[in-house]
Amino acid sequence: MKLKPESWPVLAFIASAALIAGAHAFERFGHYLPCELCLRQREIHWAAMTIAAIGFVVVKRWSTPRLLGAVNVLLFLIFMTSLVVAAYHAGVEWEIFEGPSGCSSTAGGASASTIPNGIPSFEDLNRPIGTVSCDVAAWRLFGISMAGYNALISLVLAGASAFFATKALARADKPIDPVY
Repeated sequence: MKLKPESWPVLAFIASAALIAGAHAFERFGHYLPCELCLRQREIHWAAMTIAAIGFVVVKRWSTPRLLGAVNVLLFLIFMTSLVVAAYHAGVEWEIFEGPSGCSSTAGGASASTIPNGIPSFEDLNRPIGTVSCDVAAWRLFGISMAGYNALISLVLAGASAFFATKALARADKPIDPVY
């Protein structure tokens, strides 16, 4: 089977869906709660799935190389965003970068149990129940965390998106210079 630029949005959709399904499986069956950055990474893959699905339908309806190239460029940008967020998250886990405020194991903040009468503050009410720290990797395989694997996979997906965008745009008609 030879991969074509037309099939890339479907494959990008499947890849993002598999990453989200994997994250939910770790959460549901492995009991690994997501942190703030984990949830942000999921949102990016939801965006990739949305663009891939819309792009597939639009390209099927109005098949032009430029439109297909534009869809694949959008997927490239989304996967690059995923790469940056996942690499940042992995860097937070390795203590290379400082994590977002309120998402680290050293972040201060009172819990309902330390407040007199057990009444939480507004800050505590905004914090999701079961929030975990962004700077502690919940799981690693070969020394690489889930955020690290997401970064590597996003790099491959971004590269494939760029490759297929380039292939689609190479097929596009060259613009004709207007004669004045």
